[in-house]
Amino acid sequence: MPLRLELKPLERLIINGALIRNGDRRSTFLIETQCKFLRESEIITESEADTACKQIHLTLTVIYLADDPAAGIDLFFRQAGELIRLMPAAAPQIAAIAEAVEAGTFYPAIKLGRKLVEWEAGMLAEAMPAEPPESNAAG
Repeated sequence: MPLRLELKPLERLIINGALIRNGDRRSTFLIETQCKFLRESEIITESEADTACKQIHLTLTVIYLADDPAAGIDLFFRQAGELIRLMPAAAPQIAAIAEAVEAGTFYPAIKLGRKLVEWEAGMLAEAMPAEPPESNAAG
């Protein structure tokens, strides 16, 4: 059964390593064969990977798209160990991702990686001090 994809104007998509950008109109197309693909919302670039969890997500993306994922898998486990050392609360999510990686189900690992990034964002938001109220004093 083909997979139907709908792309927004100028949305990017990676199919088997090729970066494709949609034109200036919404378009729909079908993927009729087995392939590796990621929508723009699932892609994270090196410049965006500015936190430990985002770096893990980037590594999972590389693993998924690679012809030989061995080096990426090795990097993932090093990054995961370091993250657990720094943020022990991430251990259950890392364990779920590691299970998917070990099973060779890399696309579900990416989805779990996205949840890890969202979790990290929530943790960072909680750690940020509340902004002081603005002064209403007239000058």
